[in-house]
Amino acid sequence: MTESDVGGPPPGLGLTDAEQGMWRAFRTGTTHDLRTDRPEQNDPNGPHTWGPERSVRARVIALLLLDGPPPLPGRVAALKLNGVQITGLLDLSGGTVTPYVEMQNCRFEQQLLLPESRFTTLRLVGCAIPRLEAARLHTEGDLHLPRCVVRRGIRLTDARIGTDLLLNQAVVRRDRRGVAIAADGLSVGQDLQAELTRAYGELSMRGATIGVSLSLRGSTLSNPFGRRALNAPQLTVERTLYLTPAADSGPLPAGATPPYGISATTPQRGTRMRRFTCEGGMRLDDGRFGDAVDLSGARLVMTGDQELSLRRVQTPELRFLGERPESGRVVLSGAKVVNLVDRWESWPGPGALGMAGFSYETLIPLGRFPLSRRLEWVAAATPEYAPEPYECLAAALRDSGEDTDARAVLLAKQRRRRETLPLAGKAWGYLQDWTVAYGYRPGRAALWMVMLWALGTAYFSQHPMPRMKPEEGPTWNAALYTLDLLLPVVDLGQSRAWRSSGTGQWLAGALVLIGWMLATTVTAGVSRLLRRQ
Repeated sequence: MTESDVGGPPPGLGLTDAEQGMWRAFRTGTTHDLRTDRPEQNDPNGPHTWGPERSVRARVIALLLLDGPPPLPGRVAALKLNGVQITGLLDLSGGTVTPYVEMQNCRFEQQLLLPESRFTTLRLVGCAIPRLEAARLHTEGDLHLPRCVVRRGIRLTDARIGTDLLLNQAVVRRDRRGVAIAADGLSVGQDLQAELTRAYGELSMRGATIGVSLSLRGSTLSNPFGRRALNAPQLTVERTLYLTPAADSGPLPAGATPPYGISATTPQRGTRMRRFTCEGGMRLDDGRFGDAVDLSGARLVMTGDQELSLRRVQTPELRFLGERPESGRVVLSGAKVVNLVDRWESWPGPGALGMAGFSYETLIPLGRFPLSRRLEWVAAATPEYAPEPYECLAAALRDSGEDTDARAVLLAKQRRRRETLPLAGKAWGYLQDWTVAYGYRPGRAALWMVMLWALGTAYFSQHPMPRMKPEEGPTWNAALYTLDLLLPVVDLGQSRAWRSSGTGQWLAGALVLIGWMLATTVTAGVSRLLRRQ
């Protein structure tokens, strides 16, 4: 019986001491640790050279993972490395890897090729990797890449991750196409955490599906080389997208366990918080989010031609609570939100906000957000008049029981509309506004009627009109005569019984005309209220 028959390496492989130790550790499922006693020499991204005593060939690792020896009795085979340099090209393309794989603080000499391969669970923690090619990768369990430094990008296009994908505290630089992380069509069964991550290039997640939540807390997405730092149209997240701050606890102690320094608990007082920062455009068009899109504390740094695009997004709650962008645009056209949680200081100014077709049901402002500011918010989104933003705001206020504010919004809508009308329409609009505020303040019409009634009564008391027919008709009553002139439909039998002439005739005609105009504007306003516009 040869050595290979009992689990030893095949003849002619010529294992080094480091590789022999790895072979034995694989069969027992223990960690092969080649770190030194000097911590500064254990940094895979540091300047120190790792010699043959800390190096293993990629060819030997591939042999262990794809066609490795059986475990020793009572053990489970697993590849666990710490502080090891992998020389050569590790190519597992299309392979099926059954053993558990965990590499910590390892240095890869060349890119790691995993396209169309299958793993149970793969953990690469704190490793230095030139590039990770993993298109259509399939894992039954987790894929962990926390604290890794990847110099030429990660490709996870159409990958299928069975449970969690962790990219916490990773540093990923762009590939030759300007993309740091290419994850179009990615599917993650549970959470995708990329907290305190730094990506220098585009993060592309077009059409990706996340089974629970997507967290980019405290991360920095920077793409000075292209139009967008986050490009994720048609993204589906079953729970919440977090673009919020995270506690930065600094360097982690050796041997830290998952989730690798990211804690869900409240940080201690004095802990440094790092905001989510996006330096470049962000595109989330047509996204579906089951619970919320949370932009609390987010910092958006855009140029004039870049956008935070939320076109046609659907989510129960949008928390727009970040820092006001100094340039660029925020576009919510066609988005549908149930709860809009916002504050005045977060929204951009005039010309930098688009809300055509944006609908929401409930407004939850944080901080002081008076109606005057809310109307400025709508005006900033409509450099050209559009009725929908005003009507949506009025509906939300009415549903919240703020009927007075809802009428004020609809009045503002009519005033904006008036500016688009020809001269005759503007004149008629100003008349409606001055008299009864387009019918949204009908009490003003009553005040005008009382004033005109009093003026008319005072004049006609001093200048009674002669009878139309001598000795016929009612007794002269200046108050009833004036009221009959003002009320266009009601007939009190006064105006037809007396003959007006001279100044009285002109005054009577003016009262009749004003009465009709007041009645028309009040009727138009009441009809609008009945239609609940």
